[in-house]
Amino acid sequence: MPENKTEAKIFACTQSVQIGENIAKAYGTKLGKVIFHHFSDGEFQPSFEESIRGSRIFLIGSTNPSSDNLMELLLMIDAAKRASARHITAVMPYFGWARQDRKDKPRVPIGAKLIAKLLESAGATRIITMDLHADQIQGFFEKPVDHLYASTIFIPYLESLKLDSLTIASPDMGGSKRAYAYSKFLKSDVVICYKQRKKANIISHMELIGNVEGKNVVLVDDMVDTAGTLTTAADLMMDRGAKSVRAICTHPLLSGKAYERIENSKLKELIISDSIPIKNKSKKIKVLSSASLFADVMKNVHNNQSINPFFIK
Repeated sequence: MPENKTEAKIFACTQSVQIGENIAKAYGTKLGKVIFHHFSDGEFQPSFEESIRGSRIFLIGSTNPSSDNLMELLLMIDAAKRASARHITAVMPYFGWARQDRKDKPRVPIGAKLIAKLLESAGATRIITMDLHADQIQGFFEKPVDHLYASTIFIPYLESLKLDSLTIASPDMGGSKRAYAYSKFLKSDVVICYKQRKKANIISHMELIGNVEGKNVVLVDDMVDTAGTLTTAADLMMDRGAKSVRAICTHPLLSGKAYERIENSKLKELIISDSIPIKNKSKKIKVLSSASLFADVMKNVHNNQSINPFFIK
């Protein structure tokens, strides 16, 4: 199929400049120039410093808190729309606010649905993201959503470790589908942790379903926030006779005492993607780049080619 002659340009929000530069390099280009004018009260205004008329625009920005990160992306989308960009693709390595994907009690918002509507209202014509907290969030959009899986980068790394007696684990019941997907590809056993919470980010009780004695365990989750669940699960599994416990988490929110908990836990390694820049370095934290994955998908999207080869789930 002939290549799309519409020019493609890549820009990044301030919180995603590093991954943006890496994606642009893997794509074979450079980041476009955008500057932000800041007002004394904290308000800001993005400005594209080159023509984007008739172009396909890829705007790279993770929407992890603070909410300024989301506002940056929304304002850049709106600016691109008003500058007559032909296609506006929001590339969101991390889709923030995704834990609010349903009403789990009365009188609460469905935040993920609201974010979807905001992105479309701003002018996004396509969304590319990775490891949504819940797959069904794709249904909140009326525009195409390319939902990529970080397993594409994690599985080759796991295979390179050549771990014997490999067992994949889910830190909670909700992540069992993800754990089974990894275990199917790696032909390994699966164990699941059952946890009860007092409130958000605070675990009151955890039990292990399955046997980990003599196993090299890999916990799989879409995000790590305070690291309470992961470190509790890792310590529990080591107490139950596991040879080693590693964790794979796509999105490293790492808030509160997360770094301290990871350092003091029995986790051998925490393997993460670069969807969110980490604040501190640690010998226990291994960062794998997702830049080539995004760049390859963006290139195929631009050239109207299939992205099916990039889905290892």
